[in-house]
Amino acid sequence: MRTWKAASAVTVAAAAALVLSACSGGSGSGGTDQNGSSSDIKSMAVGKAENASAGTYKLGNVPSWPGPVTVGIDDAYSAYNNQTPDSNTSYNNYVITAVLAGSNVLDGNNKVLLNNDVLDSWDVTSTSPYTVTYKLKPGIKWSDGAPWSCKDYYLGWLSGSGKVKDFNAASTSGYDLISDAKCVDDQTFVATFTQPYVDYKGLFDSAQLLPAHVLEQQTGIPDITKLTPTSDPALLKKAGDFWTNGWKGFNASIMPASGPYMISAFDENQGAVTLKKNPNWAGGKGGPDTVIVKKFSDTKAMATALQNGEIQVVASTQPDATAATTLKGLSAQGVTYGSAPQLTYEHLDMNYKNAILKDLAARKALFQVINRTEVTDKLLKEVQADVAPDNSLIYTPAESGYEDAGYGTTAGTGAADAKKTLEADGWTLGADGIYQKNGQRFSLTISHNNNTRRDQTVEIIQSQAKAAGIEIKNDNDPTFLSGGRVSTGNWDVALFGWSQPPFKSQSQPLYSTGGAQNWQAYSDPKVDDLFKQAVVATDEAGATQLYKQVDKQIASDYASLPLFATPSMWAFQGIDKVYMQSYNGALWNVGEWEQKK
Repeated sequence: MRTWKAASAVTVAAAAALVLSACSGGSGSGGTDQNGSSSDIKSMAVGKAENASAGTYKLGNVPSWPGPVTVGIDDAYSAYNNQTPDSNTSYNNYVITAVLAGSNVLDGNNKVLLNNDVLDSWDVTSTSPYTVTYKLKPGIKWSDGAPWSCKDYYLGWLSGSGKVKDFNAASTSGYDLISDAKCVDDQTFVATFTQPYVDYKGLFDSAQLLPAHVLEQQTGIPDITKLTPTSDPALLKKAGDFWTNGWKGFNASIMPASGPYMISAFDENQGAVTLKKNPNWAGGKGGPDTVIVKKFSDTKAMATALQNGEIQVVASTQPDATAATTLKGLSAQGVTYGSAPQLTYEHLDMNYKNAILKDLAARKALFQVINRTEVTDKLLKEVQADVAPDNSLIYTPAESGYEDAGYGTTAGTGAADAKKTLEADGWTLGADGIYQKNGQRFSLTISHNNNTRRDQTVEIIQSQAKAAGIEIKNDNDPTFLSGGRVSTGNWDVALFGWSQPPFKSQSQPLYSTGGAQNWQAYSDPKVDDLFKQAVVATDEAGATQLYKQVDKQIASDYASLPLFATPSMWAFQGIDKVYMQSYNGALWNVGEWEQKK
């Protein structure tokens, strides 16, 4: 799965093992919903002290208890700075969300909330020029005693702005629109934008706000706020080199916490990180004193570990039908199972540099032959019984802006339609049963990382395509995502997932001409223009309509085919409430977990 958040692209290359068989669906009775989840799972999506109507979040005050609580995830933590291309993973984010404080908190319903434990306000204080003022709460400290202050916001902007090449940021989206950033005082940060930017609440999240005082100490720079993109190149290089390379792995002396927990130990060999309470945290003091987050590359093994009492929480973004069946069968053991669609979509990207896929008719025929319902029914029904094909690249089915952009009528119409499309375009069926045109066979390779579910997806597509005279080959490359191959465009069709925050401007780099993450070389001037209009829209409703037009235009180009919104899968025992937040994982509110008696 390839993930991006408010200002970063994130690579996730975790393996999953799903059973290639039609599943019964797992529709429950006697206290379960349609996904086999506990009937009160949806109520767990809301923080215990959040005020949704006011748009604010605070960590609830609950009793403290020793723990430890061990949480299983699909891949290991690897870096404190989660914003560089080589370290930026969802699994770092799942840990960092409890360690670093940011401006926003996303609850289980993906509602964007002001983090009122550390921030008083984030207001648009001028519309011309577009200006946002962040007011920090006084007295907030890092775990090492240094103040959490405007300097941290300034470093967040400088590192993400794209104006200083020495900061190797995974993405600069949003931050690159800030023309002026300044600290009025320790608690007031003012960002002036070159254009309206309604997604400003997605900026300066927890992963972006790293300790400026540590960078100053490590580089000898006395005041980071005096460093600008036009400063002495030697100083910029010092700052950028440390920011990019100094915060890998774990070193307690340079990696303090600003959130409710701090990292106390990191075992790279075991893929385990230990979290302890941050003594300087200003918010709620409760929850387990110790949390261990541990890698399980096999989701079935994770489920077995919960069954055996080795872990207390399964938090998987790699759905597995066998594991889901195991977890749902543990209710008598006091296990609660949950599943919900994530802000993540599995999809196929068509590479416009490929000679065959430059042909609109060829892309259309490939879409027509892929029956996505067969994929979801065979691979995901046991995890989430109501799972269905995803028909949008901009919105996921769980979001209010979601509607069918056109894929529901253009994809999966069948082999006969695909053949008609090809023959009308001059393709002829060869003696080997494969269409050809101008001496070239309609043969494509689908590339993906080492992921059993994706192998099974390709197997299904191979059979569907063969009936239409199209040859599909499977390229299972363990380094396809983690090794950066996907970003080079060295493939015909790429199968992976994008995990998106609820800020739609972040999709612009994926599908606009020359976009930093547009690895398929897709280009449509209409899409470019619509994106430009949407990003500068001054109200959410207007932006939504423009993004829907973007969605429909991409669909009409047959550029990328969404397959499904990937369901999360989690389970827990011995704790009152756990909800797998679709972007930040299970630990988004770990400080308010209560021990179940």
